[in-house]
Amino acid sequence: MELPFDRELHELNERLLTMGSLAEQAVHRALQAFQTRDATLAAQVRDSDNVLDRLEVEVDERAMVLLSKAPLARDLRMVTMAMKISQNLERIGDEAAKIAKRARALAHEPPVRLDVDLTPLALEARSMLKASLDAFVQRNPEAARALIPRDQGVDVAHKSIREKLVAHMQARPETIPQCLEVLTVAKCLERIADHATNIAEDVVYLCEATDIRHVGKAAADTTGS
Repeated sequence: MELPFDRELHELNERLLTMGSLAEQAVHRALQAFQTRDATLAAQVRDSDNVLDRLEVEVDERAMVLLSKAPLARDLRMVTMAMKISQNLERIGDEAAKIAKRARALAHEPPVRLDVDLTPLALEARSMLKASLDAFVQRNPEAARALIPRDQGVDVAHKSIREKLVAHMQARPETIPQCLEVLTVAKCLERIADHATNIAEDVVYLCEATDIRHVGKAAADTTGS
């Protein structure tokens, strides 16, 4: 027979899954809004961000109640990681809302042809988010570990886009407003990948009780020195 604690833990997990689905939808809609300058989609992203905000508060409140019941070590990890994962999902919603806001701003600017393609960066950020959530659902630390090195590629892509946009603004100052909007979107995508990486690290800790935060960065710093 399922105990009340187990039911509450299950409900906490369900809230996280709901947040994950909403975060994925928000990123997808925000990118569509940015590509098409669709104000309706942008408004939907804003609304979903408000829902994610409320769900994060709800997850924290449920988690605090569960912590007061002195759970076993494995349950304690689940409760604490739930709070961290929900925070990252809420912040992904924030980044999606920023992208949608840029879409609304660009709708009032004349179109500008830029030698910059955000599509690969957007696809990778979305793929990393999906992979991190799949790893959480499946409790798959191997898949989570495999995702983490991909964040370095996103950083490289973001840097390249930033450099191209800076060069374009220097050559054509009249395009600065549009370039800044695109630059903001690129940064949002880089941050979404960062949050997906954080979730993957949380999955490893949840499954293995091993804290791997900053391990990959330390290795990269050593290699680069």
